[in-house]
Amino acid sequence: MYLLKKVFQLRDKANPDMEKPFLEHLEDLRIMITRVVLTLVISMIACFAFQRQVMDILRAPVENVWAVKAAEKLPADIPVADWESAKELERAALALSDTEREAFLKQIPEDEKFDVECVRLVRAAKKLEGEKLTAFLDTTTAGNQALRERIDALLLTDADPDGGGDRAINDLSTLQPTEGFMLSMKLAFFSGIVVSFPLLLLFVLQFVLPGLHDEERSTLWPAMAIGFGLFLAGVLFAYFVVLPRALIFFAGWDESLGIASDWRIGWYISFATQFTLLFGLSFELPVVVMVFVKLGLLTYEMMSRTRSYAVLAIVVLAAIITPTSDVFTLSLMAVPMYILYETCIWLAYFDEKKKRREQEAEEKERLARLLEYEEQNPDHDHDRDDEDHDPSDPEHDNQGHEELDPHATEEGEEEDFSDDHKPWDDYEDPDEHRKND
Repeated sequence: MYLLKKVFQLRDKANPDMEKPFLEHLEDLRIMITRVVLTLVISMIACFAFQRQVMDILRAPVENVWAVKAAEKLPADIPVADWESAKELERAALALSDTEREAFLKQIPEDEKFDVECVRLVRAAKKLEGEKLTAFLDTTTAGNQALRERIDALLLTDADPDGGGDRAINDLSTLQPTEGFMLSMKLAFFSGIVVSFPLLLLFVLQFVLPGLHDEERSTLWPAMAIGFGLFLAGVLFAYFVVLPRALIFFAGWDESLGIASDWRIGWYISFATQFTLLFGLSFELPVVVMVFVKLGLLTYEMMSRTRSYAVLAIVVLAAIITPTSDVFTLSLMAVPMYILYETCIWLAYFDEKKKRREQEAEEKERLARLLEYEEQNPDHDHDRDDEDHDPSDPEHDNQGHEELDPHATEEGEEEDFSDDHKPWDDYEDPDEHRKND
């Protein structure tokens, strides 16, 4: 309730000529919420039809984590896809007899057969150490220098010939029968917010800033475009830059502790959607700050003077809204928010500078009109002019030149000076009072 009262006070301050009672504010709030809910429902239904595509988009960062982790354990000249294909072929040939394995390998191209041989030898070499390993490689790679160099490079990078470990990151699974369906609903809700965000922003601005004039209403659409652009930039920044690095950081931390990264689809989807959505909302900071600047609630001097307090507030806010409690994720959100806040300070500075230029231009125009009037009326007595009077006012010629009726009263009506009523009749004779005394 306290927050609602503050919002209603903001509405009244933004529109002092259209103050409303509390109940009318609540009615406007009900209309805004109804519009937002209907818009989200319609957008969710539309996005639910593309849930498979949305799921593939959100799975891409996890697949990128797996690819990065796999590439770290391979020489630079071996693609991850080729190594994974070779492991699958080697596992297929492992259950065959010697004759069957030989017939199977004949159907494979020479370069793939070379990779399959590398997988088989690396798996065996990882079980040996020291002189036993050297003797084994000398025997198995005798006369094939390219194979020996490839095995040495794979052992140096600690390549994984079995396909476990990091692959579990990519094999996301559910724990409950209804988890998959609920995830589809969550994805539709998330996609609906992103798609319908311009309309949602419009409804919120119409509620916070009602009664806009035509000129103000014309500036609302560019503000919406900027707001949606910032929201989309925050979502894309989180998806392409922050989220992959955060997942790689967490996967590497698990690996350093000897923990397998066997992530669940429910946790990951919740983390990814909240992460990207909160980044998009945090990028709306310039829109919120500039609205306060336009309303006169914030100024350039105030923001520059309280910069240290703003940094603390941004860190606290980032700690509250981040989906995890680690310092790494907090810093990934707090640093861009602070950069945006600094941008707002400069925007407020240029806005105040623009207003000063406009005021100076208006003052120069007023002085020019005053000089022009003085040149046209050199005999005019300026001492009797009001300081705030503008001589360019069309009504100036009529002011100060109207003949005053000496018989006019304060109400503008003439007194009755007929024979029946004289002005001195209203006064009593003081001598008469003395006689009566």
